[in-house]
Amino acid sequence: MNFYLRERNRALKLIREDFFGCPGDGDYKTNGEVKQYPHVLKNREFNLHPSVRDDAVKYFKENQIHWHEGKVSPTGHVLSSQIACVNHLFPLRNDKNAVLNLLKTVSDDFIDVFPIPERISGYIQFEAVGGGVKFLGENQNTRGEFCVSLDALIIALHRDGRRFHVFMEWKYVEDYSIEWSGKKKVENKILYEPLIKQSACLFYEKTWLCCGANPFYQLMRQTLWAEKLFEHKVEGFEADDFLHLFVVPKSNGELLNGGHPDLGGDLEKTWRSCLKHPSKFVIVSPAELWSRQDKDTDIYAYLKKRYWDGDI
Repeated sequence: MNFYLRERNRALKLIREDFFGCPGDGDYKTNGEVKQYPHVLKNREFNLHPSVRDDAVKYFKENQIHWHEGKVSPTGHVLSSQIACVNHLFPLRNDKNAVLNLLKTVSDDFIDVFPIPERISGYIQFEAVGGGVKFLGENQNTRGEFCVSLDALIIALHRDGRRFHVFMEWKYVEDYSIEWSGKKKVENKILYEPLIKQSACLFYEKTWLCCGANPFYQLMRQTLWAEKLFEHKVEGFEADDFLHLFVVPKSNGELLNGGHPDLGGDLEKTWRSCLKHPSKFVIVSPAELWSRQDKDTDIYAYLKKRYWDGDI
């Protein structure tokens, strides 16, 4: 049984046990049609931990961020990666030490974090687009939709004095089922190919070979976004360098093992081979990110039971 089916079955068991305080068989729109599914909650907001439910909805509304599928409200789909990201990170976003401890699970060289300017500021920004500049020439700059939106962004100080953008691409049950049949093309050759050729971070040939398929298409655009953000020096987002975190459960072998056969064979080797500085890309599990947080809390118990089975 693959990871998606295992997680869906585990989520259905939690719904039956009233873990969410809300039944399933909620509405979910797929392929333009709304249907009811047992792993979609009737009350969308119950997909968020009770401690952050009201504040997270308010944060998304005040900052004009689109929820995935729900747009103006959280999705009820219990396997949503956006919901997983918010449940893991939103409880920590106003706690400077907690956010710093997140980063220290990746590197002890981070010694401080900075608030990020927006209507409801904190030390973590969700669906970040870097202000109003359309860095990659995309048609829209809507947070959470139709452009490069980083799932989460932290601005941190390295012990050597450099200011870092630490941004996260958060995955849960995704499996893109890549079938490599010759050279892949990105969705918009006119828009992205010149940027890849000019990139100080990406090797053109290797990136072009794999970035026609996700998650590599996403990783390519996010890397270009980081470069352009440095160039534009947007107020409040100034930085000298970046670290790209790919957050995914280590049990999701379908995703982690999916790479280009000519570039290493798994996701990490494939993407690192595209980077001129491979250490800028780090894969980490949600459980590992939370490993330095207080374990004697309700939110820790909630995340462990809902998301970390087999990962700790």
